[in-house]
Amino acid sequence: MRFAALCVCLVLLAPGAATARQATCRTATHRVVAGDTLSALARRYRVTVPALARANGLDPNGLLPAGLVLRIPSACSASGAAPLAKALSRAAASGLETGAAVIDLATGETVYALDADTPLAPASTEKLPLATAALQLLGSRYRTETTVLAAGGNLYLKGFGDPLLRRAGLVRLARQVRAGGIRVVRGAIVGDESFFDSRRTGPGWKAGFYEEESPPLSALVVDEGVLDGRVVGRPALAAAILFRRALAASGVRVTGPVREGVAPSAALQVARIASPPLTRILQRMDTWSDNFVAETLLKLLGAHELGKGSTAAGAQVVRATLAEDRLDLNGRVADGSGLSRLDRLSAASLASLVAFVQRTPSLRPLLDTLAVAGVSGTLRHRLRDVPGHALVRGKTGSTDASSALVGLVADRYAFALLENGAPVDFAAAHAAQDRFVVALLAAR
Repeated sequence: MRFAALCVCLVLLAPGAATARQATCRTATHRVVAGDTLSALARRYRVTVPALARANGLDPNGLLPAGLVLRIPSACSASGAAPLAKALSRAAASGLETGAAVIDLATGETVYALDADTPLAPASTEKLPLATAALQLLGSRYRTETTVLAAGGNLYLKGFGDPLLRRAGLVRLARQVRAGGIRVVRGAIVGDESFFDSRRTGPGWKAGFYEEESPPLSALVVDEGVLDGRVVGRPALAAAILFRRALAASGVRVTGPVREGVAPSAALQVARIASPPLTRILQRMDTWSDNFVAETLLKLLGAHELGKGSTAAGAQVVRATLAEDRLDLNGRVADGSGLSRLDRLSAASLASLVAFVQRTPSLRPLLDTLAVAGVSGTLRHRLRDVPGHALVRGKTGSTDASSALVGLVADRYAFALLENGAPVDFAAAHAAQDRFVVALLAAR
């Protein structure tokens, strides 16, 4: 897949500076794809065919070879861009280190950029590259599973990375076991989490993020690792304990112990349940910014695509998938949630990603997982008194070093606003983000 690298109007504002530097404009470019013509591109970029041909030394009546990179003359002078850029520059001023980008979805033109190529800590907007890759590779209807296997008198509860597995699912599995004719289990109930590695946290996480921001990571987690009212450090063992209880409640007597282990390859499947579809998992991850769901999904991608259920493998899959889409992340994907202090993305990368999703029919279900301003998820308390607030859909991000908002305004603009500090002034950051989207609402 290909995408255009478009005009960027840069308005640079140093954090805390009293005055803004003069706006500059750099030449826009477009990589030719099959079907492009000079006349169509001239209309798209609001220039004349002779000017476009002259800028590139081309015959105005000639054919365009695929892969040719064209210079787009005077693309920064589109009507209405300068007033909007001024309004957005005023809105984005927060005294924080800021990167911002806005793409007009009707033309594909970048109409505003403020340090847009600078990699910054993205916080939970890191979940957007993960969601995009997962939807492409797995499909909206994808479901993982949890199974029960029998071998040597033992029952093995094996997890395959369902982040939404609950006790009700264990009850369904237990009833299947009994319906299959098993009344007594004289061996052990074994929790098998071998589909993923044994790392419980992501790279670059602060120590306090363990349990506080995400329960321990595992391929087999029930109720997000909560057993008897507290988060436990051995989620597979906790799942096996809960499954033993579900079996007893379903009329299956267990006389053996509960432990962790790996099911033999020759074990027979006796029960199986499927996870919710991927779209529901993404809804939880994006609307409510669930870190545990994001990290589990990242490991699931690694296991599904590379046979390695690790954070590193999942991050490799995300980077490779978006590179095939010709989306340059211009930074570093270290985990799935954005908790890692190693994560870096640019505003231009994130705005381009949202624009790519919006123009790709198979990926548009992702847009429905974003929070709606004043209505749902992490944006439910924002902009409620602003007319048209429900036209703003976005993914928020919050760590002590970063506050971010990335999304869409009325299917007219894709935008990204990242603000970093040590620590971040959240009141100033949220005020700037709200002003920013209000300016875009007014210009739609």
